[in-house]
Amino acid sequence: MIKLHFSTNLPELSRYFQIALFLLLFVMFSIMGDNAFGAGQISAPSKPAVTDLTIEQLMTIEVATVYSASKFEQKITQAPASVSIVTESDIKQYGYRTLADILRSMPGFYTSYDRTYTYAGIRGFSRPGDYNTRLLLLVDGHRINDSIYDQASIGTEFILDVALIDRVELVRGPGSSLYGNNAFFGVINVITKQPQSFNGFEVSGSAGSFDTYKERATYGKKYANGFEMLLSGTNSNSKGQSLYFKEFNTPANNNGRADSCDYEKYNNLFANMKYRDFSLQGAYTSREKGIPTAYLGTVFNENRTRATDERGYIDLKYNKALSENTHIKARGFYDYYNYSGNFLFDYPPLTMNKDVATGKWWGGEFQLTQNLFEKHKVVMGMEYQDYFLQKQRNYDENPYIQYFTETKSSYTWAAHIQDQFSILDNLILNAGIRYDYYKTFGGSTNPRAALIYTPFEKTTIKLLYGQAFRAPNAFESYYNDGNVTQKANPNLTPEKIETYELVLEQYVKNYRFSASGYYYRVKDLINLYTDPADSLLVFRNIGKTESKGAQLKIEGKWSNGIEAKASYSIQETIDKETGRSMTNSPKHLAKLNIFSPLISKKLSTGLELQYTSSRRTFNGDSTGGFVIANLTLLSREVIKDLEVSGTIYNLFNKKYGDPVSNEFRQNIIVQDGRTFRIKFTYRF
Repeated sequence: MIKLHFSTNLPELSRYFQIALFLLLFVMFSIMGDNAFGAGQISAPSKPAVTDLTIEQLMTIEVATVYSASKFEQKITQAPASVSIVTESDIKQYGYRTLADILRSMPGFYTSYDRTYTYAGIRGFSRPGDYNTRLLLLVDGHRINDSIYDQASIGTEFILDVALIDRVELVRGPGSSLYGNNAFFGVINVITKQPQSFNGFEVSGSAGSFDTYKERATYGKKYANGFEMLLSGTNSNSKGQSLYFKEFNTPANNNGRADSCDYEKYNNLFANMKYRDFSLQGAYTSREKGIPTAYLGTVFNENRTRATDERGYIDLKYNKALSENTHIKARGFYDYYNYSGNFLFDYPPLTMNKDVATGKWWGGEFQLTQNLFEKHKVVMGMEYQDYFLQKQRNYDENPYIQYFTETKSSYTWAAHIQDQFSILDNLILNAGIRYDYYKTFGGSTNPRAALIYTPFEKTTIKLLYGQAFRAPNAFESYYNDGNVTQKANPNLTPEKIETYELVLEQYVKNYRFSASGYYYRVKDLINLYTDPADSLLVFRNIGKTESKGAQLKIEGKWSNGIEAKASYSIQETIDKETGRSMTNSPKHLAKLNIFSPLISKKLSTGLELQYTSSRRTFNGDSTGGFVIANLTLLSREVIKDLEVSGTIYNLFNKKYGDPVSNEFRQNIIVQDGRTFRIKFTYRF
C-alpha cells in the first residue's frame, strides 16, 4: 500500500488552477478603484476584541447559531446534533496553526501524526493509516474529501490558511441524511471570513522551531454597491528536525537518526468574490513533505523519499431568498486532486519507485428551503457528481518497470428531504432522509430523526437517531501493485453505521453546560486483509465495531474578561471480531482552556491543557497517557493595527507518541517536544 505524493514539477492541470486563480486576482484588482462598478468603497467595522466588550457582554454566553447541522441557520440548541464551534477568537487566543490544532481542542476529538499526514479520531474511532475517510470535510459547504482516497486533509496539507477561518462547525454523528458519503462520524464545515472583515490589506509573518517560516498576504473589501472580494496567498517552508527512531539504531542506519528528512514546504491560494446573489470561490494548495520514517521499508535516512499533494477547486454559487418563506441555493463546481510519492528502495541497486494518483471531477447541487404552515421548515435538495478521471499508477523510474496503471470513471447522484416540525412551542421534531446512487455499487438510503424538547427557557434535551454510510473509494477498490503484495477488489460495498444519542444543554447566565451519551454500531467495515488463498493483501467488508461513550462540557465568562471551558469524554470502542478495544482508541480525553487579559487591551494569555489516555497499537503495545500544555501570549494594539502573538507548544516538553499502521517498522511515532512560534500581523 503506497500513498504519497509527487515531485516539484507541477502537472499541467495544476498550472491551469494557478493561472485561473491569478486571472481571478487580476480581475479583482482591476476593479478595485473607487469608481469600480460606478461605486466607491465602504468600510465594515471589525469584530470587537474580547477586551473591547462591555461587562454585560462579557458576562453573557449567547446561544450560538450553526448552519451545518440542517443546511440553514438555526440556534445550536435547535440543531439535530451535538455541535461544537471554534471561532476566529479561539484560533488567535490559543495559537492554533492548523485545522488539526483546532479540531484537537474540541470535546471528544483527537489526532495522530505519522510525520507525513495528520489523522482524525472522534468518539474512540481512528484507524491508523486511514485517511480520515469517515469524516466529511467542507469549506463553505464545498466538499474537500478527494475522489481517490476520500481523504479529509486537516494538517498543513489542508487547503486553507487558518487565518482565513471565521469559525469551524463540528456536527457529531451520522450526517448522510443531508450530506451523503463520508458523513459517517461527523461533518466538519470550515466557514471562511467575509471580505469586509479585513477592510483592506493584511500581511502576516511567523517564525518557529526547526527553521519554520510562513508568510501571508490578504486583501478583503466590500464596495458601496455590494460587490465583495477576498484574495489571499500563503507560503511556508520548514527545514524540519533530526529525528531518532530506535528501530533503526545501527551504524549502517546512522545510529537511528534521520537527518534532513523531515522538511516541508507548501503554498495556498484563495479567492472569493460576491456580488448580489452570486459568489465565485477558488482555492488551491500544494504541499511537499519529506518522509523520515522509512515508510514501507524505504531506505532510512534518505531525503529523496517524499510526498506531494495538490488540491484545487472552483465553486460558483447562487443564493437567493425568493420571499420570507422561500430560499433557493444552486452551485456548480470543478475539482482537482493530484498525489505523487517518491519512494527510494534498496533492491539493490537503489531504485526510485513512483506512486501517482490523479482525480478530476465536476458536479452541481440544488437546494430549496421552504417554510410551510407556520410549523414546518422543509429542506429539499438534489446533487450530482461526475468523477470523470480516477487514475492510479505505480512504477519504478530507472530501470523503468510499470507495476500497475488503472484509469476509471464514475458518477453519483442523490436526493434528500428534511422537515423541521415545531410540534409545540417547546418541542421540535427534525426528520430527514437521503438516497444516494453510485455507478459502482448501487444505492444507499439513510434516515435521521431528532426530538428536541425545551422544558425551560435555558434547558434543551435532544434525543437523536441516525444512519450513515461510507462508500468504498477508488484506492480501496482498484489499487494493486501488479499482484506483488496487494490486489484489487471492485466488489466492495459501503460501510454502515447506526447511532443513538441523548444530549442535554443548559445555559445559566455566564455559564453553559452540556452532556451527552451515545451508542453506535458499525458493520461491513472495509479492512485490509491477507487472503490465505494467495497471501495477497486485499480490502474486504469484514469488520464490525460497537461503541458507547459520554461527554461533558462546561464553559463560562466573567466580568474581568476571563473565559474558561473544560470537557471530559469517556468512550469504549470494541472490535467485534476480536472482542478487544480498537487500536488508537483512547478511553479518556480531557481538555481545559483558560483565556485571561493581563494588561488592559494590550496583552492577554491563553492556556490549553489536553489529556489523552493510553492507546493500543496494532501489535498490542500501549502508547501510555499524556498531558500536553500550550501557552499563548497575544498583544493587540501596542502599535496601531499590529497584532503580535507567541506560543509555546508542549510547554513541559512531554515525551509521547502516536500509533501508526503496520506499514511502518515503528508502531509508535514520537511527537514533537517543546516548540515555539512567533507571529506578526499588520493591517493597513
